[in-house]
Amino acid sequence: MRRTAAFGSAGALIAGTLIAGAIAAPAATAESRHHNGSEARGVQLAVARAARAGIDWADCPADWAIAAPIQCGWVTVPLDYARPDGKQIKIAVDRHVSTGTSGERQGALIYNPGGPGGSGMAFPKRIATKSPLWVNAAKAYDFVGFDPRGVGHSAPISCVDPQEFVKAPKADPVPDSEADKRAQRKLAAEYADGCAERSGEMLPHMTTPNTARDLDVIRAALGEKKLNYLGVSYGTYLGAVYGTLFPSHVRRMVVDSVVNPAKDNIWYQANLNQDIAFQKRWDDWKAWVAANDATFHIGTTPQKVEQEWLKLRAAAKKSPIGGVLGPAELIGFFQSAPYYDSAWAPTARTWSAYRAGDTQALIDAAAPDLSDTAGNIRSENSNAVYTAVECADAKWPTNWRTWDRDNTRLHRDYPFMTWANAWMNLPCATWRAKQQTPLNVRTGKGLPPVLIVQSTRDAATPYEGAVELHKRFKGSRLITEEGAGSHGVTGLVNSCINERVDSYLLTGKTDRHDVTCAPHATPKP
Repeated sequence: MRRTAAFGSAGALIAGTLIAGAIAAPAATAESRHHNGSEARGVQLAVARAARAGIDWADCPADWAIAAPIQCGWVTVPLDYARPDGKQIKIAVDRHVSTGTSGERQGALIYNPGGPGGSGMAFPKRIATKSPLWVNAAKAYDFVGFDPRGVGHSAPISCVDPQEFVKAPKADPVPDSEADKRAQRKLAAEYADGCAERSGEMLPHMTTPNTARDLDVIRAALGEKKLNYLGVSYGTYLGAVYGTLFPSHVRRMVVDSVVNPAKDNIWYQANLNQDIAFQKRWDDWKAWVAANDATFHIGTTPQKVEQEWLKLRAAAKKSPIGGVLGPAELIGFFQSAPYYDSAWAPTARTWSAYRAGDTQALIDAAAPDLSDTAGNIRSENSNAVYTAVECADAKWPTNWRTWDRDNTRLHRDYPFMTWANAWMNLPCATWRAKQQTPLNVRTGKGLPPVLIVQSTRDAATPYEGAVELHKRFKGSRLITEEGAGSHGVTGLVNSCINERVDSYLLTGKTDRHDVTCAPHATPKP
């Protein structure tokens, strides 16, 4: 799951013969147990169309910044699977063909990076750039990325003018008074209204089950009988939902940094749990900064580093740095450290430089760039999709007292992200589109072993999520990176993990038992 700084304070049906092997019959049976029959039939019809049409691969549009030999194309899906002959939307896809021989090729590997709201279109670049962690898988698989519905080039949604969305400084997400809370509540309600006004037709259909259905249509358009899938962060929940709806369509599935798929966790409780995990990983980073005080000169103990953070935050609240960096913007920048180990040193260096008098370094790193209109459009779109999916997937508390009670309580012990997270999600309390009941994620007939990879101190997707999915997907195997906390484990160098992911993707085999791996190397200052 992705986090940004607090937003607030601020066609005809085509029937025909299927491509051989592109669809397996049991899908409708699996889905009809969980969703109404019209949606199940809608998926069958959409899959039939896609299998017949295939994908017309061509060089990617110049403004997509995706260079040859990667190719791009489109897959058409119904906006509403209950009305498959109604409005259609186009899903953008791209691929890099496998590098191995025809005998080595095993099909397509489809990727989702999370969010919700993240684009997977950069995934094929892992072959183009010869990423060392993926050279073996690249021999066997075409790497396929896509923009999920609502994202990027796939019928993008919007909730507010992008330039307004990024303007800074925003108000401090930590409220000092009831008036501050009322102001944030007003902003959240206005944001929800903006989503309805700018993207209302899409909102009821921006659900994870619908994206999972899109994924099955993409599978058919690729001519694949079964799906090979890699999902990270929210992409693990997408994988879990796909595996529940279409168990017999899964060939290989790797899920990395796992969202807890329990119905009562989606999504309100998930965000509260995230606040606790972010605080713990923030504490890990502070300890590392203190241990490397000879380099950073911020504080010799985690407590002193925290004191300096609070001083920075208070000063920016009183007088925004460069006129644009207040507490909200600082949280947006500093939260990358609890997210990713790769951000530990850059974040500390930028802070250290600021303390030594280089104000511009922090402004460049943390402030919005109003001249980057394309980037701002992507940022606003990503946040819009994040909000739309989480608000549509589940029913949220509508009583402000519930939000106030839960976040006030959490903030006392876990102050780093709690209120920023609350305001980001509060639009779901006044959401004007239908909210669904989460799917009961479970093992279905034909589901093969799923490989689950997770670090124990992950901030964005706490470890308990991996354990829960492991229980629900019988025959799955869990690889635990003990004592580590970077989000997105399969992208890090750790031979204990990398070799097992390769082996699974290439052979389908897993260890006989769950595996615990030592952590990857600690970042160097």
